[in-house]
Amino acid sequence: MVDRDKVQFDLIKLAGGGRILRLTEPQSGLALEKKLAPADAVVRQKEKLLRAFEAAVARIELAAANSRSPFQS
Repeated sequence: MVDRDKVQFDLIKLAGGGRILRLTEPQSGLALEKKLAPADAVVRQKEKLLRAFEAAVARIELAAANSRSPFQS
């Protein structure tokens, strides 16, 4: 599971005036980014992206756990 306190948030301003929000989990190196909708509140978009990020990490952890054989050390 993702420790929300360790997730790094980067708000990147684009030359055309748009913005991208990037979330990075430093231990795994997993990153997720999305262009922000200018009409929507940043806080809501941040929370939505964080939930998607947490779900992605959970799927990766589940896939990794399922790929391990009980006979491997």
